[in-house]
Amino acid sequence: ISRFKTGLSFCCIIFLFLLLSQCHGGCAEVDSLTEAVVGKGFLLGCISCKTREEVRAQTTVDWHFKPLGEEEFRHIFHYDHPIADILHEDFSDRLEWHGTLNDDIQTGAIYINNITFNDTGTYRCTFHRTLFLPLSPEQVTVEKEVELSVVAVANRELADVISEIMMYVLIVVLQLWLIVVLVYCYKKIWDEHEAREARKAEKAQLESKDNCDGVQLD
Repeated sequence: ISRFKTGLSFCCIIFLFLLLSQCHGGCAEVDSLTEAVVGKGFLLGCISCKTREEVRAQTTVDWHFKPLGEEEFRHIFHYDHPIADILHEDFSDRLEWHGTLNDDIQTGAIYINNITFNDTGTYRCTFHRTLFLPLSPEQVTVEKEVELSVVAVANRELADVISEIMMYVLIVVLQLWLIVVLVYCYKKIWDEHEAREARKAEKAQLESKDNCDGVQLD
């Protein structure tokens, strides 16, 4: 019985580990969406993953904006944990920090409230990262750009719809697969338990028969 419980517990641990691994993945550099709807809010994504997670770092993030048809970038936002500064009047009271909430920043996303057509253009986010390496600190600068277009009504492209459907299908298939694995483990351990109990019963019968034969001989 104890071996049966141990084996079942082991399978449960594997099952839970697989589930949790889906929820606690590492850093992934996903591109930002590029189409906003006028009058709505919009999340400008910007992710810069460290190549070595174990190295401690301190990072600040700057956002610049170049309106459509212009040549120069405007400095609109600066984040140095925990202080967020909106630096341009066109974005006054409209920008919110939605990135990492400590000084080791890997997600530098900002949220724009009340999108207008004037927000169309190029956004550049810049990570200024100091890596505290064993020998000496190292300065790293990472820049990423997002071309944002503003529309009156949201347009869902066919590729977006298909990718969303495939994502949900994949999640369902993965969950079913995990359930099948758990059931298989349970059945295998139960079969081994039943076989072991059958062998014990057979051995007990043989011992009982031997004892009876010994009594008759006496």
